[in-house]
Amino acid sequence: MITDIAKKVKVSVETEYQPEYSNPAQHHFVFTYRITIENKSDKTIQLKTRHWEIIDATYPNREVDGEGVVGKQPILEPGQFHQYVSGCNLRSGIGKMRGYYTMEKLIDGKQFTVAIPEFMMVVPIKLN
Repeated sequence: MITDIAKKVKVSVETEYQPEYSNPAQHHFVFTYRITIENKSDKTIQLKTRHWEIIDATYPNREVDGEGVVGKQPILEPGQFHQYVSGCNLRSGIGKMRGYYTMEKLIDGKQFTVAIPEFMMVVPIKLN
């Protein structure tokens, strides 16, 4: 698990290769990642947007921007957390992702960014 705490928001990431959805002969490798976002501050916050940079070892980098996460813009009271699972396809079987969330303090509408810690995605056979 990869974890980072920035601006009193803790972000943890766990990844898993999905061989049943992958097709190595077609250069198609599927990974899932579980992210936990925890509000360690004393203010209520809301996740507004996300930005991802996807680095695939031998293919062009991709960037993804969007509202919320998996169709939600969760509101987190102090001490609460939100967890979701999403996925990423790679062509090389080795890559990494990094990015950030734009959060908003509900008390005053001020927005701030929280880094998503960089994490690796590697097909297990490539680790030998």
